[in-house]
Amino acid sequence: MTAIDTATEIQLTSAPTEAPTTSVALTDAAAVKVRTLIEQEGREDLKLRVQVQPGGCSGFQYQLFFDERNLDGDINIVHDGVPVVVDRMSAPYLVGATIDFTDTIEQQGFTIDNPNASGGCACGNSFCG
Repeated sequence: MTAIDTATEIQLTSAPTEAPTTSVALTDAAAVKVRTLIEQEGREDLKLRVQVQPGGCSGFQYQLFFDERNLDGDINIVHDGVPVVVDRMSAPYLVGATIDFTDTIEQQGFTIDNPNASGGCACGNSFCG
């Protein structure tokens, strides 16, 4: 596994009961960056894994990393030629979410716009649903 340096915290009140077949979209900028990072790794078997895990100041946080594995129940998505995998427990939290990549003088990194997360806390990385 290869880590992508990003963790954004979210808090959601509850997950929908059924995992969708597609849940995450990538902007063009995010797709280009993920493709570039996979090429730099020199491994065509890597996929961007997106997970929601307990943690952070408000309850949940995103984890983004490269993974070559396919686990039971994974949802595989190909967005603009970029392979993305979401585990079935995280998928309901990510319905309609969009991953973007920002590269400005003020900020560089991946961000997730998630319509299931609303509100925020003082740290700016934690959300409640």
